[in-house]
Amino acid sequence: MSTKAKKTVGVIGGSGYTGGELIRLLINHPEISIDFVYSTTRPGTYLTETHNDLIGQTDLQFTNEINPDVDVLFLCLGHGLSGSFLQENPMNDNTKIIDLSNEFRLQKDQHYLEKSYVYGLPEYQKKTIKSAQAVANPGCFATAIQLALLPLANEGLLQNDVQVHAITGSTGAGVKPSATSHFSWRNNNVSWYKPFTHQHLGEINETLKALQSDAANINFLPIRGNFTRGIFASAYTTFDGNIDDAYRIYEAYYANHPFTHISKKELSLKMVVNTNNCLIHLHKHNDLLLITSCLDNLLKGSSGQAVENMNLMFSWPQTTGLQLKANVH
Repeated sequence: MSTKAKKTVGVIGGSGYTGGELIRLLINHPEISIDFVYSTTRPGTYLTETHNDLIGQTDLQFTNEINPDVDVLFLCLGHGLSGSFLQENPMNDNTKIIDLSNEFRLQKDQHYLEKSYVYGLPEYQKKTIKSAQAVANPGCFATAIQLALLPLANEGLLQNDVQVHAITGSTGAGVKPSATSHFSWRNNNVSWYKPFTHQHLGEINETLKALQSDAANINFLPIRGNFTRGIFASAYTTFDGNIDDAYRIYEAYYANHPFTHISKKELSLKMVVNTNNCLIHLHKHNDLLLITSCLDNLLKGSSGQAVENMNLMFSWPQTTGLQLKANVH
């Protein structure tokens, strides 16, 4: 058993779905200790009053005070709020920052307050993440779609338009109820939204074009599902090789990535819910390759990937604290 002091962690905005999942992972992480969970609306209340699934696991309370000297700070704020928070609450220069919003994901936004934010998709740039002081955690749709397409882009094979349909659970819309997320509307219902204009397309295109400068256009149709968590994405594009060629490309690309797995069995969403895994399945039809990828939007698509990035930044095994099992029944 290690006798080294644990790293200290602060969480900003821990009352939502993403914050709750992050706290659950951090409580059970062997290398860290939660120093504080910051909230402007719940200071002095127990975390378990908001996150009932943590009853018996922690006696921590939300606070409105910040320790600027923690080893790592997770930002789970609404989109567009991270920058102003950091400006108003300067942290120690040695504090590593992992932002779970979209504020620093694009290249034009990656330099802020003397820190350079690295795009935190381990399957794309693990070595760069390891040396980073600040990480911009990818979006949930962006993670699922990029993991479906990275191997093809790496081989320069995205030559024709890619069609993507991806359905997400209601937790992707956040904890605050909206017209399209409350139970009465969402139950027994399906709808699309933001057709071809979803905000995650920016980060997807930047990554793919970094691997293949002439990568084809992504036509993305996001869909609201009548379930709580998970993303099931289907992408198809032209592919000249046979299905064995495709599997060789994908298996080689992901050989050293512990959370992305290639399955020759057709996928279902329950295979990944409650895990940090992304599963990928391939199917060839005439000249088209169909790539299916699925993941848990709150884990591999958000908080799990954030912990994965923390592990890389501190040179811990990438899987530390993330050995989670799916609930398939």
